[in-house]
Amino acid sequence: MPARKQQRVGVHEAKTHLSRLIRQVERGTEVIVVRGGKPVVRIIPATDVTAPQDSYGLFAGQFVLGDDFDKANDDLADLFGIPRSSE
Repeated sequence: MPARKQQRVGVHEAKTHLSRLIRQVERGTEVIVVRGGKPVVRIIPATDVTAPQDSYGLFAGQFVLGDDFDKANDDLADLFGIPRSSE
């Protein structure tokens, strides 16, 4: 496999020219973002990235809520300064 070209840029330049850097990555250049002369981020092409199917059902069936889950709680009412459920 041929060596990939590399380019080093500072954080400010990366923020200012992100679109240009992404185009360079798409053309085969690996971009290294440095802070204080030290590498902190490497920008490379994304591979095998799949979007999550349904994040709403991510934890389906893993939690059981009691029947009184949404019942008014006087201790919490006191903490938030709202009237108690019996008032």
